Amino acid sequence: MTKGKLYRIAGPVVVAKGLKARMYDVVLVGKEQLMGEVIQIDRDTATIQVYEDTAGIKPGEEVVNTGKPLTVTLGPGLLTSIYDGIQRPLPALQAQQGDFISRGATADGIDMKKKWKFTATKTKGDTVSGSSIVGEVEETEGNIHYIMVPPGVKETTIKKLTSGTYTVTDVIGELEDGTELKLAHEWPVRQARPVRRKLNPTVPLVTGQRVFDAFFPVVKGGAAAIPGPFGAGKTVSQQQLAKWSDADIIVYVGCGERGNEMTEVLTEFPHLTDPRSGKPLLNRTVLIANTSNMPVAAREASVYTGVTIAEYYRDMGYDVALMADSTSRWAEAMREISSRLEEMPGEEGYPAYLATRLSEFYERAARAVPLGTDREGSVTIIGAVSPPGGDFSEPVTQNTLRVTKTFWALDSKLAQRRHFPSVNWLTSYSLYQDNLEEWYAENVAKDWRETVERLQRMLQEEEKLMEIVQLVGSDSLPEKQQLTLEATRLVREFVLQQNAFHEIDTYSSLEKTYILMRMILHFYDQAQQAMDKGVRMTQILSMKSKDEIGNAKFEKDYKKLLTEVGERMEKELAALAR
Repeated sequence: MTKGKLYRIAGPVVVAKGLKARMYDVVLVGKEQLMGEVIQIDRDTATIQVYEDTAGIKPGEEVVNTGKPLTVTLGPGLLTSIYDGIQRPLPALQAQQGDFISRGATADGIDMKKKWKFTATKTKGDTVSGSSIVGEVEETEGNIHYIMVPPGVKETTIKKLTSGTYTVTDVIGELEDGTELKLAHEWPVRQARPVRRKLNPTVPLVTGQRVFDAFFPVVKGGAAAIPGPFGAGKTVSQQQLAKWSDADIIVYVGCGERGNEMTEVLTEFPHLTDPRSGKPLLNRTVLIANTSNMPVAAREASVYTGVTIAEYYRDMGYDVALMADSTSRWAEAMREISSRLEEMPGEEGYPAYLATRLSEFYERAARAVPLGTDREGSVTIIGAVSPPGGDFSEPVTQNTLRVTKTFWALDSKLAQRRHFPSVNWLTSYSLYQDNLEEWYAENVAKDWRETVERLQRMLQEEEKLMEIVQLVGSDSLPEKQQLTLEATRLVREFVLQQNAFHEIDTYSSLEKTYILMRMILHFYDQAQQAMDKGVRMTQILSMKSKDEIGNAKFEKDYKKLLTEVGERMEKELAALAR
């Protein structure tokens, strides 16, 4: 360990002289040993970003270099944990110090004293390499934590490996090259974990939200952005994705959000029931809480901590969904640190490397085959963006759009009309539609893509017609166009709208979504045929059966209901035609 002296202090950025260090080394600053990270070096002068409040420290105090980069401890005990941005467990800190945590407080990332029952799946003489699975531990009820050889270990054989009950610091085995095996290992957060190969994105992340699954899907291993102004429903959307998506593990990063929002997440998640297993959702969730009043430097590190934990579970063969709420606050932390470093500002004061940092983060999303195995795993990153005033032309939103292939644009006008999720179907898009066409055809319906495209065309036509309606009223439109407006109303209310707080409508299977879409198109086609036979639009508008389609959203036996509605609809139209 080398030591230096504090020379200059500017908020969370301090300068130390006489410190021999490398970039991104972790250092301990001042008498309270505040954790910091080296972010700039000039000869014997090191600039450090401190992860805690620096009030009260003064020049001349000692700075100690640990010689290691910022790392996280990866092992059993991550699930159900609630961390701050640098993997300090908040419940453990609260138990130590109460509700008000003092500076310099530390705690191990995972419980070092807890004993885990380890079952070896490899034996002496077996060939292994980095990321090879050597055994397993039941981390939470029903969730198996696979114990891996640390990445970076070259191909070798097992010298000894014993099943038993161990803490994460106990040695459970040894390799022929001398590497000791333990239940946990460390990994630097700014370095992506290596994989054998990345796979094409051809499997959707099924979210249970109709507007996402049908119109703007995201793939496992893909990246999506949810930009939207205050009150548009970003946090509720991400919580819905966390609860209902078919990911095996959820990592939720509350990055710079308001304290009351994060409190809501922390109090609600332990009480949510996992729809798959019926057990608490927290059993397969890791929460990272870094609110807007917490130190700004730790906010900048929080997304790296989150994505490293996500990659760790991906290497076990799990599908992981990472929710980052919100990347705008992360970018603001970068801007603040950059200004204190007196770097040349880019657009709107953000650092010139904003686009690079965002792309580096989103590029860590992947569906891949990890090292040392043939199993598949994935990390899907869903980042919320909070553009000031809902302006999507600002730098964070624009640079995010360059690297994400799914864009869920939330609209404050839709939110004001109580249309939730408030996803604007005209400005949102997904570039994964072509990749997923074959999967949807095999697993849901052969005409899935055709059905979705027809509805999208109808919604685009509605937008054009609404401009005319605002000028001259809907009665002046030809009857066929009035029918289009009525059919798109059904699409908006019965498909695009979804009640997150309703016991049944909160989740919609792909089959249910498809049947709802087909029923609306069935009404549209049948009504067109009836109009060709002389039925008037006023008669079609008075039909009761078409409005009963929406009742299926709230019924468990939706197939039976929609079959009955379809039969009544055909009878009504036939009677009108006669």
